[in-house]
Amino acid sequence: MSLVSEEFPDVVPYKAEEITIPADVTPERVPTHIVDYSEAEQTDEQLYQEISKVTWCKLMVFFSLLQVTSHWIPLINDRTDKDSRVPLILVGNKSDLVEHSSMETILPIMNKYTEIETCVECSAKNLKNISELFYYAQKAVLHPTGPLYCPDQKEMKAACVRALTRIFKVSDLDNDGILNDNELNFFQRTCFNTPLPPQALEDVKNVVRKNTTDGVCVDGLTLKGFLFLHTLFIQRGRHETTWAVLRRFGYDDDLELHQDYLFPLLKIPPDCSTELNHNASLFLQGVFDKHDKDRDCALSPEELKDLFDVFPYMPWGPDVNNTVCTNEHGWITYQGFLSQWTLTTYLDVQRCLEYLGYLGYSIIAEQESQASAITVTREKSLDLQKKQTQRSVFLCKVFGGPGSGKSGLLQSLLGHNLMHQKMIREEHKSYYAISTAHVYGQEKYLLLHEVFPDFDYLSESDLSCDVVCLIYDVSNPCSFEYCAQIFKQYFVDSRVPCMLVAAKADLPEVRQQFSPSPLDFCRTYRLPPPQSFTCNTASTPSKDIFIKLATMATYPSHLNSCELIWLQHMSQVDLKSSSVWLRVSLGAAVFAVLGFTMYRLLLKPR
Repeated sequence: MSLVSEEFPDVVPYKAEEITIPADVTPERVPTHIVDYSEAEQTDEQLYQEISKVTWCKLMVFFSLLQVTSHWIPLINDRTDKDSRVPLILVGNKSDLVEHSSMETILPIMNKYTEIETCVECSAKNLKNISELFYYAQKAVLHPTGPLYCPDQKEMKAACVRALTRIFKVSDLDNDGILNDNELNFFQRTCFNTPLPPQALEDVKNVVRKNTTDGVCVDGLTLKGFLFLHTLFIQRGRHETTWAVLRRFGYDDDLELHQDYLFPLLKIPPDCSTELNHNASLFLQGVFDKHDKDRDCALSPEELKDLFDVFPYMPWGPDVNNTVCTNEHGWITYQGFLSQWTLTTYLDVQRCLEYLGYLGYSIIAEQESQASAITVTREKSLDLQKKQTQRSVFLCKVFGGPGSGKSGLLQSLLGHNLMHQKMIREEHKSYYAISTAHVYGQEKYLLLHEVFPDFDYLSESDLSCDVVCLIYDVSNPCSFEYCAQIFKQYFVDSRVPCMLVAAKADLPEVRQQFSPSPLDFCRTYRLPPPQSFTCNTASTPSKDIFIKLATMATYPSHLNSCELIWLQHMSQVDLKSSSVWLRVSLGAAVFAVLGFTMYRLLLKPR
């Protein structure tokens, strides 16, 4: 009542009415709802109900410390869940009636009960510390000390250290272990919307120099100095500063990254796919360069571990090295790095948002959330209708019987020949492979997925793709039958383009037991003729077949698949032949299509 009227009432009722203090009159700009309790007017059951309702903060107003420890704290603790206890503030009232402070007596009690956030002595009669205690109540909820600091050990708790360490690493834009003046100013603007004046910046570093060793190095703040500053803020009662930093970087009251931060809302209509946009690619390029310390355009295991040090777990396993392009040491190259992110975005965009959150995308890229890094493509059906697409990532499902060469095809996309493939351990095998392929001068990502050869249990997700690759072993007389049955049962009436691949072409070809033959089968169902392929080469396997697959996926309805493959072949000749070919016009290309159509009708393709 003294808080509201700003004067001590002449008549004090047993219980004050419930009061709501508007947000605009409180320092923290949040509404405060105050509920009083009177033992004279209310039953124990009413008290228990009120205790169970409190989700914000409890003010325990006392004049006798004995009652606090023997009655009230045990009563409250017995009626609340240990994992969800709210802050408790001890308020020593009627300080106008005593000449000495009881704070020394309170400290042991505060150390014993960790839920006690702070203690305030006040006088409702003299209006001493009345508004302050309600400010502390707000502060105890919005900026609690408990998750940050251990008073007994006089140091920050492990969870707080982990969170601030991640924040330091994200803010260390050049990854040199030091926050220089530019990085400190960026950090300051990010968290508090204002840069630090040069003198203030120097004053901060001087405080760190005086109190720590190795807190400042090369005129920049080290991790040790950064942690010391926040310890100092907390010890001086300025823990709202540390909380402002933590919350800006996505942390909740339990010092876990908030779900809304990691998984911002992203609407993906049916039949649409997700891709990284240009801003995301630039950000990931910066992340790669930041951790590629030896500048060899590849990330060693140590560099990759350092990159993912801001994650709560290691997101990539050893199978990633067999999913994307690597260098001669087996280290992920820049192209492989972007490819893996492209794969994650396409297959599991929520996981991609989570990963970008750990890396601090919204902070460093100065975007509202990670959702701004994602492009949601238009519906595939609309692409087919308009006969053009802006997509750059295409999924190819690879079907084939056991031993047909599916894994060899996937690894060949990454430039791995048969000799290299034999060195891959079984537990490190990947059923995906992704790399780039150029389709008429445009770079596209081709994502291959090896489908398990379980003919009777193919789900809708197993069949959903942009192009189908049916692969068989030319040296196995029973191999083609699986491809023929898969096509007839699942793809004969589909609009998804299909290609038949005759694998292990380096081995003697045998007659397939299934009738018709692969070539006649393709002619019957208007498919491209079987494409010969082998990964048993001395050098890198040919990429031609992947360019053809990417072309068919990019232009599924522009032309018949046969014409597309023929045009793709012609485009390859263009790049290697004389200048006459380099000057081929659109009219010549159309003539080539018409000529090849007549060729199909009149001649048996080889």
